[in-house]
Amino acid sequence: MHLHFEQAGQGAPLLLIPGALGTGAGDFSAQIDWFAARRFQVIAPDPRGYGKSRPPEREYPLDFYHRDAADMLALMTTLGHEQFSIIGWSDGANIATIMAATHAERVSRLVVFGGQSFLTAEEIAAFNDIRNISAWSPRAAEAMRAVYGDELDDLWDAYVAGQEALFHAGGDLYAGLLAQVTCPTLVLHGAKDPLVPVSHPQAIHRGIAGSRLHIFPDGKHNIHLRYAGEFNALALAFLTSPDRN
Repeated sequence: MHLHFEQAGQGAPLLLIPGALGTGAGDFSAQIDWFAARRFQVIAPDPRGYGKSRPPEREYPLDFYHRDAADMLALMTTLGHEQFSIIGWSDGANIATIMAATHAERVSRLVVFGGQSFLTAEEIAAFNDIRNISAWSPRAAEAMRAVYGDELDDLWDAYVAGQEALFHAGGDLYAGLLAQVTCPTLVLHGAKDPLVPVSHPQAIHRGIAGSRLHIFPDGKHNIHLRYAGEFNALALAFLTSPDRN
C-alpha cells in the first residue's frame, strides 16, 4: 500500500484528512502551512485510491470508512506518531471520528466538520442531484478534473453508488460508536451546507460527551476555505487549550 502525504512543520503531530475524492494538498491549502507555522507537524495524506495514492483504484465496499480509518492509523504508526490530533472534513470527518472511537488512546484531540454519522434519504437525494459532474460548480469540477482527468466521472459515480449501498444497508456509518469517543472534540458546521443538514453535527455533538459545537451562520460545506481565518483561529485555540472540556 502506497499512501502519498504532504508534511510540513515541526511540533505536535496534526493529521488533516480530506473529503471524498480529495487530496491533502488540495483540500487543506489554507491549513497546511498555517498550522505548520504554529508549531505543528502537519501530515495531510491522500486516502487510498485518491490523488497521488493511486494505484490502487478506489473502491467503495460497505466498510470503506473503517478501511480508511485503518489506513490513516497505519500511516501515523509508520511515521512514529502514537498520539496525534486530527482535523477531518466531510468524509475525512467520518474517518477521523471512527479513528477516535476505535482507537481512543491514539487521538488526543479531534476537530470535525461536514461529516455525518448516519445516512438518510435526504443525503442520498442530494448526492444524486450532483451525480453528473455538470451539476458541480465550474471551479470544483475544474479542480477535480486537474487531478483525475476523464476518470472523474466514473469515480464520482462509484462514490455515489457506494453511499446508496450504505444507505440501503441501514445507513449507520458510526452513530453507534460516538459514545466511545473520549478525546476533546470540536464540531464545526456551515448552517447553509447543501450536502449535510445541521441535524448531523448536532447528532455528533450530542453523541460525544463534552464536545463543543460551533456553527458558521452563512457557511456552506467548505467553511475551512471560505472562512479560513476564523476556522483556523477556532481550531488552533481548541487544539492548544489546556482544558479538556
